[in-house]
Formats: sequence, C-alpha cells, structure tokens
Amino acid sequence: MTVTDAPWASPVSAAMRLELLRVSTPVLSALGNDETDAASRSSNVELTPYLLGENCRWLWRFRSEQTAQKPADAAWITRIVLDVDTNVAVGLAGFHGAPDENGMVEIGYQIDPIYRRRGYARSALEILLRTANNDARVHVVRATISPDNIPSLALIDQYGFREVGEQWDEEDGLEIIFEK
Repeated sequence: MTVTDAPWASPVSAAMRLELLRVSTPVLSALGNDETDAASRSSNVELTPYLLGENCRWLWRFRSEQTAQKPADAAWITRIVLDVDTNVAVGLAGFHGAPDENGMVEIGYQIDPIYRRRGYARSALEILLRTANNDARVHVVRATISPDNIPSLALIDQYGFREVGEQWDEEDGLEIIFEK
C-alpha cells in the first residue's frame, strides 16, 4: 500500500471515527496566504477559527511552499482531522513529508484547544502509525516534542517510541526526538 490522496480513516471498529483529509493545493495556498474566506469557501469542511488563525497559518504557509518545491510530499503532509460523526474539523495531523532516503517519516499533530483531552490526538496518531506501517518505504517513524508538552509525551510513550536525542527547532525551540 502507498499513501494516497484519499482520506486516511480510523478502522470501522474504532470507538471514535476520524478521517484525516488532504488539503487541496488551492486551499493550502489560501490558508498560507491568510485568505481565510477563500480557504473556507473552497474547503469541504468548516474550518475553526483556530485552524484559520495565526497558530496554524505559519504551518499552512510552510506546507504550501514545501509542496510547490516537492510535489511528492503533498499526499503525506498536514491534513485536517475530521470527526466524522459531528462533521467538525478538530485539528491537524500528518507527516512532515514523504519518507526520506532512510525510510523515515516524522509525524505531527495538533488539536484545536477547544477539542483537546477528548481522544482526538490519540486517534489521529493511531491513523498516522497505521498509514506509515502500511507503506513498505517507511522503516522509522519519528516524533519531536517539546519537553513541556506533557500530554504529548505521555501519549507517545504509550506507543513504543524511544527517545533518541534532542534538537533545536527555530519555530518550536527545544524538542526531544523519539523514534519507533
């Protein structure tokens, strides 16, 4: 199996039904350029103020530029986390790009603060891990987390990730590197 444009979804048997929806190139560009009206009109789901706001805008801009330079990353990068039962966009999740030459992908997820502590990050992480596991090119899944992000550190710990180092990220500061 390889990564596709189709939504990545939780298993039918899952208690929470989520889909990770790919963001089209025009919507990604509009989001990155702070054209929220155009992005909202073109999106298939209603985007929350958080997803349209400054907390996410830098990421949309970065991913828009990334896919312009590396079109092969488009199917892998940040997607909208959709609660299928409520049809509400609750956050973002995806990979930082296609697998690198060593078969490594890095995951990322962030849930709108008004939807946190409800299991969305866990469900999104499980979808990402299953997606990576089902692609023969992927050999390592990486997560980088701020040492102050206790909930995310606790979540990653439950999925067999091990700490392999630290790094300084210009956007996020000090991060602990975990791999599985």
